[in-house]
Amino acid sequence: MSRPSILVARYVLPELIDRLSQHFDVDANQEDRVFTQPELIARLQGKAGAFITANEKIDAALLDACPGLRAVCTMAVGYNNIDVAACTARGILVSNTPDVLTESTADFGFALMMAAARRVTESERFLRDGRWTHWTYSLMNGVDVYGKTLGIFGMGRIGQAIARRGAFGFGMKVIYHNRSPLPAAIETPLGARWVDKDTLLREADHLVLVVPYSPVVHHAIGVDELALMKPTATLTNIARGGVVDDAALVEALRHGRIGAAALDVYEGEPKLNPGLLEVPNVVLTPHIASATGATRKAMADLAADNLIAALTGGTPPTPVRL
Repeated sequence: MSRPSILVARYVLPELIDRLSQHFDVDANQEDRVFTQPELIARLQGKAGAFITANEKIDAALLDACPGLRAVCTMAVGYNNIDVAACTARGILVSNTPDVLTESTADFGFALMMAAARRVTESERFLRDGRWTHWTYSLMNGVDVYGKTLGIFGMGRIGQAIARRGAFGFGMKVIYHNRSPLPAAIETPLGARWVDKDTLLREADHLVLVVPYSPVVHHAIGVDELALMKPTATLTNIARGGVVDDAALVEALRHGRIGAAALDVYEGEPKLNPGLLEVPNVVLTPHIASATGATRKAMADLAADNLIAALTGGTPPTPVRL
């Protein structure tokens, strides 16, 4: 009996390929080339499983061209690049990798927020450019984090982890917005309070976006929302590109409508709005919130666990369900 064939769409550690090879015939993209959509379809011919990242687009057209697919396992929490409904309709399992990246992503989100508040990257550029010639009273004055109001848009696992850092480490007042309030058992230990979206925007000194992307939240932060924020407020996006209208954010930063921003995700990434490179009051990183060696290994291992279980009659640990 022949073994199932799978595609590993991007580079992973060789030991993971060895592990997958115990169960499957593995076509591994260890050169880490980014496939075009036609190339991805071609590589998936005859494959039962796909081990992907947030970069590969799995849509109905691809599924129709790859009728042998039985499992699509992404090494990411977000899965807006996968048409889950189309997969489900065809009996294809979809899985993601929640939990294992919660703490490292929350660390990074908090670090970005602090960098924006205290003008860390702006002041480093100032120093590196040789412009620091003497100390002055107002040199790179930022805004405080300790004791301020932390607003979280999307109070899932990562949002709650950021809330813990703010409440317990920095004495912050925590407010949040979800579609509905969380149970008191989660809210109360954090001292967190559910508010409507407009109140979140008006009251937050530091707003962190962690909401999962869907068409419902496309440009959830745009011109009108930015206008509600305090002129001293910071905005940090570690959710997904598209949650923020990047063009509107550039204008808000350029004209001082908010104090600063920190972004790890962008519309159309890896391309980004060129205006973001022109405004000084924004911290920019290349979608690396989960980028620690231990976390990326845990994500890859969990994606492999899902794929092995899906194609060998087991129970995948973290399936995505509609």
